[in-house]
Amino acid sequence: MNIGTASEKSGLPPKTIRYYEDIGLLSPGRAGNGYRDYSIADVHRLKFLQRSRGLGFSVEECRQLLSLYGDTGRESAEVKAIAETKLVEIDRKIAELKALRVTLGHLVEACHGNHRPECPILEDLAGHHH
Repeated sequence: MNIGTASEKSGLPPKTIRYYEDIGLLSPGRAGNGYRDYSIADVHRLKFLQRSRGLGFSVEECRQLLSLYGDTGRESAEVKAIAETKLVEIDRKIAELKALRVTLGHLVEACHGNHRPECPILEDLAGHHH
């Protein structure tokens, strides 16, 4: 199938599909006319990549996961270790976002939001702490 059909079936834009091919995550065959010829297996790989990226895995982590997915002799412990590392990273990001929310919340509360020019939010962004 052509890239348009592969895009429709996988839910990924052609630009993303070409990017994944450029970095070696996908190697579609070539039709007689030289155009890319995507197989059902390629579409499955694209869906796998879309889901993996959606869960926050980096391109390199996706490369590892795809390799493990294709390795019937794999140990699930390897996959679990990658996922556990990602969970720790997500928890760290959540903690950072919560801290950012508290800080920004305080700044929003401190700003009167009226017609006057004084604004604690801008003062803080400029490094002028009150």
